[in-house]
Amino acid sequence: MRTTLASLIALSFLASCLLTSSVQARPLYLTVFKKTYPNIEAAAVEQKCEICHPEKDKKVRNDYAKAVGEKLGATNVKVDEKIKAALTEAEPGKSAIEGKTYGDLIKADKLPNATE
Repeated sequence: MRTTLASLIALSFLASCLLTSSVQARPLYLTVFKKTYPNIEAAAVEQKCEICHPEKDKKVRNDYAKAVGEKLGATNVKVDEKIKAALTEAEPGKSAIEGKTYGDLIKADKLPNATE
């Protein structure tokens, strides 16, 4: 009986691991963002993931996140210098504010996802 119960528990655990979707947090991206743009670090700490993800569903990315992702050229990059390079290379991209780039917003002490 104990062997059957232990096997059932182990099988249940394995099934839950296989059926659970994985969340791939990128805390390193936020860390590098804060180091790259210390003038907006406080705002970045407050918004965290929302800088790039406008919804709770982290699969949804805003235009800024798409621009950075394009510059990264890969997913889950773990090299600070590559992340920093992608952030700065995305600065010329058009923001949600007409006539402003992401870089313009950052220089004005606003997050790149600002809408006004």
